[in-house]
Amino acid sequence: MRVRISVDPPYLRLLQMLRDEGPLSRAELADRLELTRPRLLAEVERLVGAGYVAEAGMAASRGGRRSTLVELQPRLRFAAVDLGASSIDVEVVNGRLEPVAAYTEAADIRSGPKNIVHRVNELLAKARIDGAYERLDGIGIGVPGPVSFRDGVPVSPPIMPGWDRFPVRELMAREHGCPAVVDNDVNIMAIGERHGGVAHSVDDFLFIKIGTGIGCGIHLHGDVYRGTDGCAGDIGHIQVDPQGPVCSCGNTGCLEAVFSGVGLARDATAAARSGASPALAERLAANGVLTARDVADGAAEGDVACIRLIRDGGHRLGSVLASLVSFANPSMIVIGGGLAHLGHLLLAEIRSAVYRRSLPLATGNLPVVLSELGSRAGVTGAAVLASHVAFEQAS
Repeated sequence: MRVRISVDPPYLRLLQMLRDEGPLSRAELADRLELTRPRLLAEVERLVGAGYVAEAGMAASRGGRRSTLVELQPRLRFAAVDLGASSIDVEVVNGRLEPVAAYTEAADIRSGPKNIVHRVNELLAKARIDGAYERLDGIGIGVPGPVSFRDGVPVSPPIMPGWDRFPVRELMAREHGCPAVVDNDVNIMAIGERHGGVAHSVDDFLFIKIGTGIGCGIHLHGDVYRGTDGCAGDIGHIQVDPQGPVCSCGNTGCLEAVFSGVGLARDATAAARSGASPALAERLAANGVLTARDVADGAAEGDVACIRLIRDGGHRLGSVLASLVSFANPSMIVIGGGLAHLGHLLLAEIRSAVYRRSLPLATGNLPVVLSELGSRAGVTGAAVLASHVAFEQAS
């Protein structure tokens, strides 16, 4: 497997440092970027003129003449959009990626790209009217399906009818007059967790999203590995049971079909109707439908069938992850997505399968942990991507 190790130019590293650390002195920037003082001053002057940075007063004395602090232009604004199978999350953030406006609402991705993109634009328009921004400098968007990162379009997404090759990036960039970037939702969650979650400063890790679907964000050498065509990490369609249920992709027995939000609800309904789970039968009678949350609640109450469903799913997922561990040898595995609320019962089963089925050398120092950012992992990663695509314009 070929891994591309990117070396960012000085101006991009400068902007990222100011984004992640806040105001820094010119002297410190020159030292850390290993630039001569005249070169650093020229870079800063250019970025001030381009509207990306601003002076922010005087730094503390380092024994000589006091240096000027430099910060990101306070006016900078990025939009972060995380589209799920059944939800829309939108945030507008400042240059430090701190939210200044946030909106979350239920939405069905199957209603089609025009409806969803129109609603995203309405939410961003509301943020502008409410004073969150005057103009946007970059937009990051995550979608729950395979994406051609190069072209900014979804490609044959199994749970997104009508979205194939829809020009999401082009339309959003045109609508808001700024650069945009589109990626798979699990990739942006991995980026978010790396930026501000439990994987902060971890260069090699796997982020596993368990929700309506199952996916894996692969973070290697400090960057997301997307593969040649952008579909690396699509582990939900690895076959785990040749006799299993039909998956949304058309194949049978995929991991996603066996264990996901949809699969768990299906198996929970079967357990309720067969009488195997009194707790689920009671919830089904009361609500008419069952969800993964019902299974989690039943397990917390000690319902044997609910516990078994979670353990069986965790074992299936853990067995697939064990193969990935043997292949990629990551430093950490992070579990996130909607089904992460199944908690430590699920986590324990995943850990058991991974540690039992992988070589000791690969698991001796391998933590398997829950996401620290939870539901904000996606918008956080989308904001990071939005800032990066905006900063690239400073060249």
